[in-house]
Amino acid sequence: MKRKESILNILPTRIRAFMLKEELDFDQLEEIRMRTGRPLLFRYGGKERTLLKSPVYVVQPEDIRETLQYASGYSLYAYEHEMGRGYMTTEGGHRIGMAGQAIREGEDVTSLKYISSINIRIAHQIVGCAEPYLEYLFDEEKLQNTLIISPPGCGKTTLLRDFIRQISDGSEYMKGISVGVVDERSEIGGSYMGMIQNDLGIRTDLLDACPKAEGMMMLIRSMSPRMIAVDEIGSEKELRAIRHALNCGCNILATVHGNSIEDVLKKPGFRELFDERIFGRFVILKAGKHPGQLEGIYDETGERIC
Repeated sequence: MKRKESILNILPTRIRAFMLKEELDFDQLEEIRMRTGRPLLFRYGGKERTLLKSPVYVVQPEDIRETLQYASGYSLYAYEHEMGRGYMTTEGGHRIGMAGQAIREGEDVTSLKYISSINIRIAHQIVGCAEPYLEYLFDEEKLQNTLIISPPGCGKTTLLRDFIRQISDGSEYMKGISVGVVDERSEIGGSYMGMIQNDLGIRTDLLDACPKAEGMMMLIRSMSPRMIAVDEIGSEKELRAIRHALNCGCNILATVHGNSIEDVLKKPGFRELFDERIFGRFVILKAGKHPGQLEGIYDETGERIC
C-alpha cells in the first residue's frame, strides 16, 4: 500500500478532505496531531503548520473516535494491550500515540479510555540512507559494535533501520548475516498484525512489542542471531542484556538519545561500556533542516574517523 493511501485510510472523513485540498507531498508529511477542541496541526517538511487552503479546523470528539475505528479495523478491543502502552501501529507502519484517561489494574496501566488527543507519526523508510556510512562500521573487514547517538527527532531510527537492512542483505563490505531485532515500540519494523511493514532485509527476525532486555535474551535462545539491533537503550537491565549478547558472540547495533559521546557517558552504565571499548563505532547525528544529518563517526577511543 502506498504511503499516501495508508495515511488517508486512517483519517476521519472531514480531515481527509481538508488534507487532500492542501495538495501535500505525503513523503514530507511527518506528524498529524489531533487534540479535541484545538486546531488540527501537522508537521510537514520539518515545520509545524495548520491548514492553508481551508479555515482553521477545530478537532471534534468524533474525529478522534473515527480515526481510532479506521486504524483498528473497527476492532479497538483487539488493541487494548497496545493502548495500555499509549500507542497502536497501523497498516503502513504508522504509529498512533494516544492520551486520555488511563485504565489501571493495580500499578499497571492496561488501556486508555476517553481519548482526547492522538498523534499520528508517519512511518518513513529511506532506503539507502545508511549507505554512505556503512563502510565506517568496519575495521579491517570486521563489523564493529555500533552506537547511534542522536537528539530526539533527528532520524536515528530511520538510520538504524537501513543499517539493519544492509547488514542483513549483505553489501560490498560483507556477506549478509542473521539479524535479531527487538522492536519494543513497533517503530523499527512497523509491524501490523504480525507483518513487518518496513524492509529490514532477508535475514532479519523481529520480536515485536517486547521489552528490550527480555527480547535480546529470547532472540539469543531461539534465533541464534549474528547481530542484535535495538532502539533507545538506557536501563541497567538493557545494558546487562547487551553484555550477555556480546558474551554469546553477537554484534550489537543500538541507539541512544544524546548530543555527543560525552553527553551519553553521563548516563548510568555507559562510562563502563566506553572504558571497556565495548562499542567500536559511535555514529552521531545532529539537529538540522532534515532528519539524519551526520555530525560525525568516531572510533572506540572517541577519535573522529568521518
